Amino acid sequence: MSFVLCGCLIFTSVAGILSPAEGVAATPLNFLAGIFTDLSQGVEGFLTDLKEIRTSRERNVELEEALARYQAELVELREIANDYQRLSELLDYASAVQNQETVAAEVINYDQNGLLRTIVINRGSRDGIARGMPVVASQGLLVGRIIDVTANAARVLLITDISSQVSARLQTTRAQGSVQGQLTGNLRMIMIPQEADVQVGDLVVTSGLGGNFPPDIVIGQITSKRQFEFELNQEAEVRSLVDFATLEFVLVITSFQPIDLSAFESDEE
Repeated sequence: MSFVLCGCLIFTSVAGILSPAEGVAATPLNFLAGIFTDLSQGVEGFLTDLKEIRTSRERNVELEEALARYQAELVELREIANDYQRLSELLDYASAVQNQETVAAEVINYDQNGLLRTIVINRGSRDGIARGMPVVASQGLLVGRIIDVTANAARVLLITDISSQVSARLQTTRAQGSVQGQLTGNLRMIMIPQEADVQVGDLVVTSGLGGNFPPDIVIGQITSKRQFEFELNQEAEVRSLVDFATLEFVLVITSFQPIDLSAFESDEE
């Protein structure tokens, strides 16, 4: 009986008699099929998007790590370039001064707390460094002098220290004086003769008097002066051309030996 019924349904379907009924019955089925198809495609698209997001995040992490490495390398290359530039300036000065022997050194410590202004360099007695030797920066600008030495390091008293005194003169008029360090870290030139012509912008250089420094090393530049009619001498504020806060490399003039004049002073007494 079932076979007969099935045969009848197949025959009527093929003949098109059941087409209207099949269309009505297929409508909800097609609707449900469309929903499941859309849902399947949506899930598939969602999974694809998740995969792409995960891949993008991994790629971003890789790019950020690569960028960090490149930035570190760039910083290192810039530091190398800056060091090369500063060393080149020192070597240019050393080459220009034929009658001086120098040793290049790196600043490894700062002590500029207002009471004591010194730096420590990474050269010592093994390198021929001795107490009293002058220390200069690029272009031959005066930094200070060696006050303590170990085998592989030395301490430099800066010219801005309050205990520092440098015999000096004006480059233009050759007027003599003495440059002292101040608590503020500035410089002051004292004992300038009253009749001396002091102008803002004049360069101040070492005079060589006293035997502590060779002559004609640039100390700084006059920024202002103070002169009173009834005083024997006048004073001037001096700005060093060295940025001590960022000083990294210096030259020690090893060919200069300070002269001890104390023996002559005792003979005079």
